[in-house]
Parts: sequence; C-alpha cells; structure tokens
Amino acid sequence: MEKKEFNLGEYMTGGVERIVKGAIRATLSDPRESVFMARFAIASREASRRRAKAEAGGENIPPFLIASITSSCNLHCAGCYSRQNHACTDAEPVDQLTAQDWENIFSEAGELGISFILLAGGEPLLRRDVLEAAGNYPEILFPVFTNGTLLNDEYIRLFDKKRNLLPILSIEGRLEKTDERRGAGVYTRVKEAMERIRKNQLIFGASVTATTANLQEVTGREFLDELREEGCKAVIYVEFVPVTEESKDLAPGEAEREYLKKRLSAVREEYPDMVFVSFPGDEKTSGGCLAAGRGFFHINSHGEAEPCPFSPYSDINVKNTSLRQALHSPLFISLRKQGVLMEEHSGGCVLFERRESVEALLAESAR
Repeated sequence: MEKKEFNLGEYMTGGVERIVKGAIRATLSDPRESVFMARFAIASREASRRRAKAEAGGENIPPFLIASITSSCNLHCAGCYSRQNHACTDAEPVDQLTAQDWENIFSEAGELGISFILLAGGEPLLRRDVLEAAGNYPEILFPVFTNGTLLNDEYIRLFDKKRNLLPILSIEGRLEKTDERRGAGVYTRVKEAMERIRKNQLIFGASVTATTANLQEVTGREFLDELREEGCKAVIYVEFVPVTEESKDLAPGEAEREYLKKRLSAVREEYPDMVFVSFPGDEKTSGGCLAAGRGFFHINSHGEAEPCPFSPYSDINVKNTSLRQALHSPLFISLRKQGVLMEEHSGGCVLFERRESVEALLAESAR
C-alpha cells in the first residue's frame, strides 16, 4: 500500500486535534498534564467546529496566530532577522500593546476558534504580565518561544500553574552550534532550563533554526535522543531566512528542504511520543504558503497584523479594529486572491523572496 504523503496544511488545520492527541500520549505519565490536555482536546474540537462553520459561510479562520508580545531581547543572535529589520531592540520599547490589549486579542481569538497562539518576541519572558494574561485562557494553547536564559523558579511556578503555557526553548544543535549562533554559554543555560523543567515534571518543546550548517545534526538521532531524555515533547524546525548576502549560504535550498521533509517523515515514526513541525515546511504539498490567514498570521508588538514574522507589512492595527477585521485586511485578501502565496520560489519563505510583490500590494491597499 502506497504511503500517504505528509501534508503540512492538514497537519496545521485539520491536524490541530492530531497534535493534541500526540501531546496527550506524550503526557500520560503526568496525570495533571494529561487532564489538562484532555480538556484542551475538547476545547480544540469545539474551536474546529467554529472554524468549519465560518468556512461554510465563506470565511477562513486559521487555527494558529503568532503573537510577538515584545520587541525587547536580552541576546544578540547571529543573523537575527528581527534585529536586522529593527523589530527587536535592547532599548525599552515604546507604544507596545499592553497586557490588557493582548488579553482582548486572546479573548476574541478564542471566540473565533483559534486554538494555538505562539508567543514570540524579542524575548517573551520579558513580558510576564502578558504571559499571566494568556494563562487565563485554558481553551487556547500558548507555545512560548523563549531563549531559555530567563527561565527561573518563578516562571517554573507559573508554567506549573498555567498548563496552557508551553515553553519552547530555542536551541541550534549541540554546544558548538548553539553557542556559535546565540552566544557563549547559552547552550549550558538552555540545558539547565530543560533540567529545571524536567525536575518539575513539566512538558516543553524545542525550537531549532534549520540551516545548511546544522541540518544534519539537529535531525540526527543523537541530538533528538538527548532532547527526548530531557523530556522534550515537541520539536519545531524553522528554516533560516537570510537577512544579508553573506548569510544566504545558510538558507536551506531545494536539496536541504527535501532532506528535511524525508527526515521528518522518518522521525515521526521513530519518535511517536513527540510532535514534529516545520515552518514554512513543504509549501508545495500545502497548496502554497499558509501565511496571511490561510493557516496563520502575525501580530507584532505594536498591534500591526502582518502576513507572517518574515513579511513585516501591515495595513491594519488591532488597536483600532477587531481580530476578525484584521483577517479581512485588504493586504491579506490580495495575497490570498492574487496568488502570491502560491508562487514558485527558491527559498523557504515565498513572502520574503517576493517582498517586492508584497510591497506593491500594500501600496495598492493604501490607495
């Protein structure tokens, strides 16, 4: 019997419940975590029904939202896309969304049927007020993408109390690869954070920036076995997006993406107790890019609704409108209708590669 090809679109949209079921299997040894996941599974089914009802009425509600809750960060990672585009800074940010603003967004997201809100930055652990607000919405799972260096005992207690907050620790492989990109000593601090989480019987995931330099290592059994032993239950691969000509060689090409696709198919079989996702993934099997509301969209720390973090263009701000209206922004509609999301491209991110087309559509929407 021919093996069905993995489809990223199904894994993200119709596959929300599949991710939850995988998480339940991964947490059976912890009754409290299993109870939370079982309740969340019920909530996610209800959210899925809401999205299906909206789709029947001609409206697409994505299951995922990416929320960059701060532009501050305590690290200077090599090749950081956010710093290059001035979306990340050392200075105290001004005019950012308040915790109440974010709570309003979380509330409406739940009503719409959005099941996963990925909290990013900057460094999200610099906004404890927003994390505490997110903890008030147990029907939504909040993966918190953190560099792990600020994960102290107070945060452990928060994650223990609010099980819908799932820490996702950034790691680029083993010691050499991680410290090379994130700074000397960061690997040790991340491993210490993992150990602290494991000792407190919490689950966590890992976020890996996949490059031509580390792809073999971060998809290899030695690395994945170490993560599993630490208690890691999810691995999210994010393809490196080059911000300078000098870093273009680090961006995965066609051969690397094909290797990652095949390797992920294998590790999902080899590690059934873990969940593996890649972004942007194989867009060809997903019918194109899933940004701009097809599968997810992005809200930056100032409230601007953007197609994705690697396409920082916006014609609408949630400070002045609802989340539902943001999904119907002229830019999002144009990207979905005019085929930009489906275009052929050489890199991992079609919107980054076709940014001139996105800028042209943005200019049109402003007329």
